[in-house]
Amino acid sequence: MPAAVPPLFPLATWWWCLVLLQLPQALTQPQLDPNPEKASPAGQAFPYLSLDGSPLNHLLLDPRSGHLYVGAVNHLYHLSPDLQVLSSSQTGPKLDSPECLPPIVSKDCPTARVTPNTNKILLLEEGVDALGSEVAARSLIVCGTLFQGICDKRSLGNVSEVLYQTSNPVDTQYVAANDPRVSTVGVILNQKGVGLMLVGRGYTSKGPSDIPPITTRRLSPSSSPARQAFSQDEELGKLVVGSYSEYNNNFISAFNHSDHVYFLFSRRDMWHRKEYRTYVSRLCAVDRSFYSYVEVPLECSGGYNLAQGASPAEHQGRPALFVAMAAGQASTPTATGRSALCVYGMSELDAALQRAQELCYTEGGRGRTGQEEAYIEYEVSSKCLRLPKDSLKEYPCGGEHTPSPIASAVPLSATPSLTRETQLTAVTTATEAGHTIALLGDKKGWLHKVFLQPDTTGTLYQSVLVDRDSPVNADLLLDQSGQNVYVLTDSKVSKVAVSQCEQQPDCQSCLSVRDPYCGWCVLEGRCTRRLECSREGQANHWLWSCQPANQPANQCVTVQSLKPVIQSREEETQVSLTVAQLPTLSEEESLSCSFGTLPPQPAIVKGTTITCQSPLPELLPPSPPGSDHMSLRVSVMFRDVTISSSDITFYDCRAVGQLNTTSPCMACVGSVWPCNWCVLDGLCTHTNNSCPRQHTIHNSLEEHLEPRGPDSCPCVWALQSSPLVPMGFLSPLTLLGRNLDMFQGEEQYVCVVVVEGEELKLNATLEKDPETMTYTFTCSAHKFQYPVKQLEYSAPIYLQRGSHHIDSAPNLRLQLYDCSVGQSDCSQCRAVSSEYGCVWCGGESPGCVYHLSCTSSPGPADACPPPQIIQIQPVSGPVEGGVLVTIHGSNLGMHYQDIQGGVTVAGVSCLPQSHGYLISTRIVCVLQPSKQETEGPVVVTVGDSEPGRSLQSFTYQDPQLTGIVPDKGPVSGGTSLTVQGTQLLTGQRKDLTAYVGQQPCYIVEEVNGTHLVCRTSPSNQTAELTVRVLFGKAERSVPGQVFHYMEDPVITAASPAESFYEGGRSIKVSGRNLDVVQQPMISVRLEHMVENTLVMRRRRYARLLSKNNLLVFNSTASKKQERCTVVSSFEMTCVTPSVTHDSKVMGVWFELDNVKVAFESVAGKTFSYYPNPELFALNRDDPDTPYRFKPGGVIAVEGKDLTRAMTRDEVVARLGDQECEVKTLDSTHLYCEPPEKQPDSLGSNQLPSLRVVMGKLNVDLGTVQYDTEGLSPVPLAAQVGLAAGAAVVVLVVLVIILMYRRKSKQALRDYKKVLVQLETLEINVGDQCRKEFTDLMTEMMDLSSDVGGPGIPLLDYKTYAERVFFPGQRGAPLSQNLDLPESRRRTVEQGLGQLNNLLNNRLFLIRFIHTLEAQQNFSQRDRGYVASLLTMALHDKLEYFTDVMKTLLGDLVQQYVAKNPKLMLRRTETVVEKMLTNWMSICLYSFLKEVAGEPLYMLYRAIKYQVDKGPVDAVTGKAKRTLNDSHLLREDIDYCSITLTVMVKSGVEVQPCPVKVLDTDTITQVKDKILDQIYKGAPFSQRPAADSLDLEWRSGQAGHLTLSDDDVTAIVQGRWKKLNTLQHYKVPDGATVALIPRSAAVMGIHQVYQTGEKTPMLEGEGEEGLRLWHLVKSSEDPEIPKHRKSSMRERERAKAIPEIYLTRLLSMKGTLQKFVDDVFVAILNTKRPPPIAVRFFFDFLDDMAEKHGIDDPETVHIWKTNSLPLRFWVNILKNPQFVFDVQVTDSVDAVLSVIAQTFIDSCTTSEHKVGRDSPVNKLLYAREIPRYKQLVERYYSDIHSAASGCYQEMNSTLTELSGSFGSDMNSLVALLELYKYINKYYDQIITSLEEDGAGQKMQLAYRLQQVAALVENKVTDL
Repeated sequence: MPAAVPPLFPLATWWWCLVLLQLPQALTQPQLDPNPEKASPAGQAFPYLSLDGSPLNHLLLDPRSGHLYVGAVNHLYHLSPDLQVLSSSQTGPKLDSPECLPPIVSKDCPTARVTPNTNKILLLEEGVDALGSEVAARSLIVCGTLFQGICDKRSLGNVSEVLYQTSNPVDTQYVAANDPRVSTVGVILNQKGVGLMLVGRGYTSKGPSDIPPITTRRLSPSSSPARQAFSQDEELGKLVVGSYSEYNNNFISAFNHSDHVYFLFSRRDMWHRKEYRTYVSRLCAVDRSFYSYVEVPLECSGGYNLAQGASPAEHQGRPALFVAMAAGQASTPTATGRSALCVYGMSELDAALQRAQELCYTEGGRGRTGQEEAYIEYEVSSKCLRLPKDSLKEYPCGGEHTPSPIASAVPLSATPSLTRETQLTAVTTATEAGHTIALLGDKKGWLHKVFLQPDTTGTLYQSVLVDRDSPVNADLLLDQSGQNVYVLTDSKVSKVAVSQCEQQPDCQSCLSVRDPYCGWCVLEGRCTRRLECSREGQANHWLWSCQPANQPANQCVTVQSLKPVIQSREEETQVSLTVAQLPTLSEEESLSCSFGTLPPQPAIVKGTTITCQSPLPELLPPSPPGSDHMSLRVSVMFRDVTISSSDITFYDCRAVGQLNTTSPCMACVGSVWPCNWCVLDGLCTHTNNSCPRQHTIHNSLEEHLEPRGPDSCPCVWALQSSPLVPMGFLSPLTLLGRNLDMFQGEEQYVCVVVVEGEELKLNATLEKDPETMTYTFTCSAHKFQYPVKQLEYSAPIYLQRGSHHIDSAPNLRLQLYDCSVGQSDCSQCRAVSSEYGCVWCGGESPGCVYHLSCTSSPGPADACPPPQIIQIQPVSGPVEGGVLVTIHGSNLGMHYQDIQGGVTVAGVSCLPQSHGYLISTRIVCVLQPSKQETEGPVVVTVGDSEPGRSLQSFTYQDPQLTGIVPDKGPVSGGTSLTVQGTQLLTGQRKDLTAYVGQQPCYIVEEVNGTHLVCRTSPSNQTAELTVRVLFGKAERSVPGQVFHYMEDPVITAASPAESFYEGGRSIKVSGRNLDVVQQPMISVRLEHMVENTLVMRRRRYARLLSKNNLLVFNSTASKKQERCTVVSSFEMTCVTPSVTHDSKVMGVWFELDNVKVAFESVAGKTFSYYPNPELFALNRDDPDTPYRFKPGGVIAVEGKDLTRAMTRDEVVARLGDQECEVKTLDSTHLYCEPPEKQPDSLGSNQLPSLRVVMGKLNVDLGTVQYDTEGLSPVPLAAQVGLAAGAAVVVLVVLVIILMYRRKSKQALRDYKKVLVQLETLEINVGDQCRKEFTDLMTEMMDLSSDVGGPGIPLLDYKTYAERVFFPGQRGAPLSQNLDLPESRRRTVEQGLGQLNNLLNNRLFLIRFIHTLEAQQNFSQRDRGYVASLLTMALHDKLEYFTDVMKTLLGDLVQQYVAKNPKLMLRRTETVVEKMLTNWMSICLYSFLKEVAGEPLYMLYRAIKYQVDKGPVDAVTGKAKRTLNDSHLLREDIDYCSITLTVMVKSGVEVQPCPVKVLDTDTITQVKDKILDQIYKGAPFSQRPAADSLDLEWRSGQAGHLTLSDDDVTAIVQGRWKKLNTLQHYKVPDGATVALIPRSAAVMGIHQVYQTGEKTPMLEGEGEEGLRLWHLVKSSEDPEIPKHRKSSMRERERAKAIPEIYLTRLLSMKGTLQKFVDDVFVAILNTKRPPPIAVRFFFDFLDDMAEKHGIDDPETVHIWKTNSLPLRFWVNILKNPQFVFDVQVTDSVDAVLSVIAQTFIDSCTTSEHKVGRDSPVNKLLYAREIPRYKQLVERYYSDIHSAASGCYQEMNSTLTELSGSFGSDMNSLVALLELYKYINKYYDQIITSLEEDGAGQKMQLAYRLQQVAALVENKVTDL
């Protein structure tokens, strides 16, 4: 459940709840666009709601309730208008695959994964009829990406309540795109009371590929006819296209307007420049057939070609379409950041659409200039016409006879209203008082508000940050009031006000926002929308914020002048205000004045002057503390609203005097206010005559009055005595005064000194000088003390007369001081200024004292003790000097000058620095150069005193640099560079600086004597630079070595992208310059998830957020790193760091010094961590018991999720101290092959344990114990088992025979016993099968890496068609050319063209075929040949070909219904049956390429690999490894596998290539195996033939021997000659051989036609009558007639097959089982959409059965089997060379025949039982066939249960196939070959045509005679 962020609560009592619950802030203060011209001066707060299911996909507003509905990934939400969650539903994730059709069953859909459900459609169904009356409940329509995009209906009140949902969706109910990246839009309309939904969706490469771009869906099911909801039925329209992938429309929006429906989309312009453009298409709302479809491109000047969002609205009262456009990136559908808003008038849009319609209806698409301005789009068979001029008026929505779909070649253009550099993603509009405002969302989460002028030019007046870096969704919706807009971003829904009028507090801010919504309502005193102001129509009452540029800007009502501006607070006066732009009032209305918060007073208004009375003094508020005045706001009021205001200042003279305690008189008369000073009263007053006792000093502003100004004030102006007063001594004070004659009488004067807040009063005596009028006051002497520990203390002093304070000068202060504070030694004491009188007093307690206090012996010191040095830093420096040496100590001089020239370091002068000198305690000097390395103390001499020496020694060193590691790094810097050398720690750490060239290298670690580590800084270019280190100013360089700044490493690929928590998985990283970095790292940033316990404690408040516990992330994130290993400059390997299961991976990146590369940026997907795989103990029931292992087999380990983040090559298994070679790894099993002998244990246990290592995961699976018996070629246990098994089988067979003869009713039980015995046999060979299977899987995995690329040598369509249409036929018509003399060519081609026209006449073609089939000498071969010729001739009109085929099949059904319907289509006895074969081959070619081809090829390769591993007789074709008992090599042949080193020439180099062969192979077999290895994956036709090469054995330098099957060394025994083998030539293991070209004379005639088939030399005759043999001699039984020979062999074989042979077959079967299963599942899997041709044809057969009343399901099953599996798939299974460019040998063909027969048996309806007389082949697959039967039955039933209606899709597919492959067909040759049959049966055909009435009307016979006359000059009756 999402964490809601509620609006701001009105009650303060709620805040503590919010704090306790740690709610996110309810309001967010958005950031504003930094552009001052566009950003609002103040932000606005808005509520938002964070939701799960990022990214949120769709937002829908219910206009009735105002409720919101949000469609997200895996979630659906129902929100209130204030963003409270009312209901929600989880819609995913679920098990699904886009390649499979629902319902999904994991075993039937191997690609099924738990898939998230992305919402694609979210619409509101109103449930009204055509008249608008509500007839059904309103509902929510929801469609997602799961299950091929099916939809459901949900309750508006509770979205978790599903009102309609199909349990078993059919293909017509697939609505939305199954890919989250592919767009889908929908719009709901009502046609004649039927609710429909028009859906536009893009093309998806997976899943059903036949869904048109625009379809019509019914919203409710119907019973008559039976239709399901959301189905796409025949009677509903759709936009049929010729190529779905070419017309991949990216839909942006769909909407209704007037009587039409519009779609906005972008796609590549297929008609003109192949550039991407935006289009608008239109349909009549009542047009169910899409006759009215028309589209026009939109053009937005400036290259803005890709629509991102749109909104239909009104501008200036006219409908318009607002489109957010972006500029595409270089002819791609990718939008750049450059974008614009363009506005298109709907009337102009409709006119452009209507013009295109009219031109295509009446002018053939041509405009007035003859240029093509309208055309037919989407590759359909229609064209613009020249119908009557009023056709559009008569048929505004088109009709059957009008062309469609129409496209305009002339775009509708618009000029951008606004452009931006950030991609716009959404647009909506609002209208305010006739003005249009566009609201735009962008990719970075900003909402822009744009004011549109009448000419559509726009002004951006405000931008609000809604959700940083989160794109605004295209669903931008205004609420019901139009005052707020709902903004949807990746994870939030925000409610943003469209205007901020109410937030502007005053008129100035209201007008400055320039918001078109806002204006200042003068008499209401607020910023409002226009209609909210009651007198908005009267002048000066509502001032608009956004006044047009051509009109004077509105000004606020302002006070232009105020009199008086300042006034004493002690008096009351009249105040006059002059106000501009006063709004008019009625006679009964009046204004008032308000001063501050005082009650308003009536005002007198005369014109623009307003007069008010100032407040009574006692009513004025007091001045602020510390201030002598205050300002009051004078406001002009209308009722309680302030119209305008200004400030008036009230000053307080009394406060002026009181605020300055030291000199109140001076402050008073020097004030800026007109204040005067009453001397005798000590009073500051505002009047000139208000002093009670006279003696007034006037303010300095009163220039005409005397005395005036501060100089006239009586005051003490100076100290006659010294202000320095030592502590503890009687010190007299003398003060000087003036202007004291104003005082009369003999009152006592007192000196007042203030120390630490305490007043010290001293009696004063006065002396007056009458001449100078100077007054001298002598204060009584006093010993001053103060507690503060500091040298000086400043104490104020003033004079007091009685209680009257005499002014003092502001700087009149005593300086009290204490010599002993802060002077710790002699030098510091003597350094104090002499005027203080401080001396260093010796004795027992020496110290710094006042000179009169030094009374102890010996008295004040004349000189100070020698300097004392405590510490020096550093203790070493370079011989060049230049570093700073700091000396700490005492008595280091009283002045800097004292130590100048007096400092030496190790005997070398050191220059002191004045800025570093501290008196007596510190000297900082610059080290001077030394001639040599030396060592010594630091010596300081001060004046004539003895020098001071340091106990520490200073060393002059000569540091040297010897090398750097590494010597290269990236130009981005960040390389950890280690500088090696000696004495590197010279000087202080801060004295050392390192440089690479001129770039600083920052020292990052502590420096020692031999190593210095620094991190390089970036360089602006690659370079070779010297590394320098500065020791102070001494520079050292690394000799003979430079640092190479090299190009930054670039990572181009990284895989895999998964790991498990334990880490340790190897990530292979590819790129460039990777070896530049020495310490590459892979880094993972983690956040640990912790449960919010505070939320748990406050569970009772959880309803405010969610019913679930919150999970929050720690504010601190951790980082884990692992070092990577650089393999080369192009490759490195990183090991994934381990993470904990409770952490969330926030990012994975590579750190290459300063170069940081995010994993996602190079791999294209995020790196994922998964839980650790589980490995189960070998003995799960009893883990302590050792696992018993039989040598020669493999160990099977069970587990879970083994391959989720691991591959076979990465797993290491160890048994004891040796490796257990991992052969196979899948999700649940690991197979490893241990050593033949039991390894030693690594631990204390005697038995070795099996450990499996996956990265850092190391799992002990238990101990393993080998069986102790010695190994033999056939182990004793195996011998006993086989013997027992053989006896059991023989006994079972005998029992079956006896039971069959005696009790036939027990056949079923016998059958089960046979199955049990077979199962026992298979278990006996199970170990061998597993070992063989692991070997095979190892080989096939190498092959799998090539599959999908050049690994599958698929034939091109032309070759494929030739081999299928004309199997085994040389010189097929497809590869021929028309062989005619030039004189006849043109005439014949004309005749063939007429014949082609005749063949396109249905009546002629059907009569032609029936006539040929009626001829007795028209053989079955002729029928197939004619059918293939017709397929070629009509390949470009497959729709017509299909229609004819259906007609002929209908005739065929009619024939068989009368006889035995089950026999239909069993063989190819008619032309139509071969036509059906060819039709299936054409339609299923793409299915073969994309789906079935890979497993079929893998099966072929697996068979070939297994067969070639054992001996194969080159003469008879029999093999030791086979499934076919008749091709089983039963004799025990001694053979061994050897590896030849084949020298292969690659360009100019010769490289060795190892090839495994058998020593019993003939030389030709060896050559074939060598060619197989060298040309692995290459098409067979592109590699040389074995007969064209010789095999040369090379031994030593001169020994070259050419090997061949037959030469003079061949062994001849009687009539038998044995073919030479490697064994015959004694070629050893590891021998070197080479293939060399054979001379043309030896080769003979080249083979021209290769079908990929190779037939063995069965009982071939050699020269001189000798018979050839290889491994076994073929048996001869001349006395037995040939027709009896095979039957006798069969009976012999049936008597008893030696069990060892049966186990061979079973072993081969078990090894190949996976590949056989894969092929069968690929063919029969319904979870992937079945090919459209299969669904179409099965529907046709069902219709035929229904039409003819055949209700026997077995009959229809047989028809389907005969038409698809037996007619097509068996042919492909037996002949892979029809599909692939490969060679099929006889031994491989024998195995394929058994598999094909198994497929046939699986498709039959009869029960499959085995018994005594069962063929061995059926016995092999007896257990599997029932399972395969279920596959077939489910395949048939699923297709049958799916709703029909694929005819239009079939036609579209056929049209596409015709266009794709029609040009490959040589139709003229086919027509000429067909004419040969016409010529052969000419008379019969003519007669047949003339007998037909319809044919006579069409003059078919006459037209055929014309053809004959042209083609061969035949004399006719013309």
